[in-house]
Amino acid sequence: MAGETDAERWRAVLARSADADGRFFYAVRTTGVYCRPTCPSRRPRRANVEFFTTTALAEAGGFRACRRCTPTNGHGPVSAAERVRRACRLIDDAEDTPDLRAIAEAAGLSPFHFHRLFKRLVGVTPREYVAARHAGRLRESLQRGTSVTEAIYDAGFSSSSRVYETANEALGMTPGAYRAGAPGLTITYAITRCSLGTLLVAATPRGVCTIELGDSPEALRRRLAQRFAKAAVVQDNRAVKHCVEAITRYLDAPAQNIDLPLDIRGTAFQRRVWTALRRLRAGTTTTYTALARRIGQPRAVRAVARACATNTIALAIPCHRVIRTDGNLSGYRWGLHRKRTLLDRERAATTRA
Repeated sequence: MAGETDAERWRAVLARSADADGRFFYAVRTTGVYCRPTCPSRRPRRANVEFFTTTALAEAGGFRACRRCTPTNGHGPVSAAERVRRACRLIDDAEDTPDLRAIAEAAGLSPFHFHRLFKRLVGVTPREYVAARHAGRLRESLQRGTSVTEAIYDAGFSSSSRVYETANEALGMTPGAYRAGAPGLTITYAITRCSLGTLLVAATPRGVCTIELGDSPEALRRRLAQRFAKAAVVQDNRAVKHCVEAITRYLDAPAQNIDLPLDIRGTAFQRRVWTALRRLRAGTTTTYTALARRIGQPRAVRAVARACATNTIALAIPCHRVIRTDGNLSGYRWGLHRKRTLLDRERAATTRA
């Protein structure tokens, strides 16, 4: 920052401002050490501090680099994104629940600034990221056939009670049922022809868990069976008749959103995206960037796009209403031609209404 004063630099040190990282370094006369503005070490007295614009000038002044914030690490200042990437790697590599304060310090940030920066760049809080990683590891262990108890502790959970409190949201069932491929869970489904090809609708006792569009009934059946490998997957047109009728009514005249009970399974972040999608009115579109802002995570555009791509409940969670900022349709799990048709039909239906 051209013309930056020492008073402004000192305020940045007090705030551990990530924006100031790389613009200058501060040295402490009483310790002989120089640091980044974001150094997590205890702040010195202002009277003992002087500022340098480069590490070379600081070392020429007789100071040595701080071992905590490593100002000479790499070929330049560590970017905010790189700090968060390193933090994610530390979380990913941790065998147990990581100490987030220690990870913040390793990233060269105060816990407050680490939390704020992580949420801004990743789209979820550090704790939500840890929870998602634990849930992912748990799913992987259970799919390998590991015992429930072993899988829980291998995933980094400190106790089984916390797992069972959140199992329905993370797994859609108990860990034991997930490990066994959901035995005892009955999923009823129907397949029918519709104006967009072939439609598959599947439901659990909690609500609709799958709405798929395609060209081949066999391919749709196969995908459903793979998702619930050991569940009782039963074709029963009568059991889901009202759901199929609601969806086909929407396809014929899509002026209103589909109103059905849903069995939604995903991470906390995915559910936030999907909830925001369900609030979009028929006939309207949004962008991945706008959707990220809508959920309060403006930097999480890629994560929002991934959540849209992993949606398995077409139409009721209307990810077809999300387009690129340049107006292009972008991708759609069930085919761009279907996305284009859906948007055209919605605009026409809402105009008539």
